[in-house]
Amino acid sequence: MSNKTVVFSKKAHIANITLQLPVINQEMAQELAEVCEQIRGDDDIYVVTLTGSGDAFCKGGGEDIAEAYRPAAAIVAIEQPVIAAINGDALGIGLEIALSCDIRIASDKANFSLPQVTEGRIPTDGGTQRLPRIIRRGKALELLLTAATITAAEALEIGLVSKVVPADALAGEVAKLTKTIATKGPIALRYLKEAVNKGLDMTLEQGLRLEADLYFLLHTTSDRTEGIKSFLEKRKPQYKGK
Repeated sequence: MSNKTVVFSKKAHIANITLQLPVINQEMAQELAEVCEQIRGDDDIYVVTLTGSGDAFCKGGGEDIAEAYRPAAAIVAIEQPVIAAINGDALGIGLEIALSCDIRIASDKANFSLPQVTEGRIPTDGGTQRLPRIIRRGKALELLLTAATITAAEALEIGLVSKVVPADALAGEVAKLTKTIATKGPIALRYLKEAVNKGLDMTLEQGLRLEADLYFLLHTTSDRTEGIKSFLEKRKPQYKGK
């Protein structure tokens, strides 16, 4: 599916989203929300990639876009794992969108910033909450309060991204990772994401209970039966997401 501002494609259980504009506007926010909703309802999608076009991932957008459309929240609602291929600058809403993904791999040319305080405002699409959950609280506050811009190398050092690769190697690196994830049980992938994300806001005891509940639900699926059967038969599993 190709919209004016968002390109969406699906192949071999992998969905790919490309943001076509360097700065997000109302149209792109709406189209992105529609694509995210489509992915949520598609059990044939096991893993999702999100990237930008040209030399930017997303350089931000107007204050009204973040408040009215919350593009990062739309991505968080996707149940499947989402990988951000950060091909260039991720600034303002752009960084909030990257923070909403589960894994972030960056080009060595990318820069990162949440500069909203410079304009006398604060991030409104999860930046103040997700950043300190991903990196150290003190470093998150430093970046937020100073509106500093950091390089990909610095982002890797503080744990904001998990890997930095040359710009021309980014697509291949992300494709390799998504193909690896797409061979795994799709229901197990969604449950893993749910267990980790929800567990972060729970006590350890509550998190362990959630893990046990999801593990029990997994045993009621055909995919779990296929996983056991394929292991015993020493063959690749043929998962169906059921």
